[in-house]
Amino acid sequence: MDFNRESFLEGKLLLINKPIGWTSFQVVNKIRWLIKSTFDIKKIKVGHAGTLDPLAQGLLIICTGKLTKKIEEFQSAKKGYSGTFFIGATTPSFDLETKIDSKSSIKNIDEKKLHETSKKFLGKSKQIPPIYSAIKVKGKKLYDYARNGESVELKKREITIFKFIIKSINLPLVNFEIECSKGTYIRSIANDYGKELKVGAYLHKLIRTSIGDFLLKDALEIKDFEMKIKKISG
Repeated sequence: MDFNRESFLEGKLLLINKPIGWTSFQVVNKIRWLIKSTFDIKKIKVGHAGTLDPLAQGLLIICTGKLTKKIEEFQSAKKGYSGTFFIGATTPSFDLETKIDSKSSIKNIDEKKLHETSKKFLGKSKQIPPIYSAIKVKGKKLYDYARNGESVELKKREITIFKFIIKSINLPLVNFEIECSKGTYIRSIANDYGKELKVGAYLHKLIRTSIGDFLLKDALEIKDFEMKIKKISG
């Protein structure tokens, strides 16, 4: 991979493994700062092609320079995820960002039911996004409404689930793989999956493994990108 001033300005696509605890925006800011400081560039466009929640990790496509014009194209690609549901409890954010607000017995949940329920989600459907999300309603992000205890009408969005496989089961934890369309919230799938099981569920762990033909296994850790680019300046 060529790491030079001209290539970043002309447009470079970077595959980054976003760590848990970082926002996608923080990753973009870090990459932008490293490029600007290394090559003494006053201004350069840097953006990502699809947000990952802070508690999620995995593939983030970063575009620089003129290639930022293609971000929308990358955003529209099919996404692949692996992760873990916690069965028998719910949280307001549908993940570990908020505390458990309900619990149910899972004594009637068996392997057959878990597999059969996942099949119900295949194909096109209408999904309600989590109230704890960055979607804007009337110029305000949904999670701002949620944190202020304000109610807001959530509109359903059409999504497509191409693949939903239960990989392994160790109740209350259930490991899965999902391939889905742009705009799909895996947290909402976790919540809806729990509703179908009638015991509740939330997203315990999430890793984005692919975006279109781009794979997580080909992604750089942020520290590795930093080492590569510092070698140039050093």
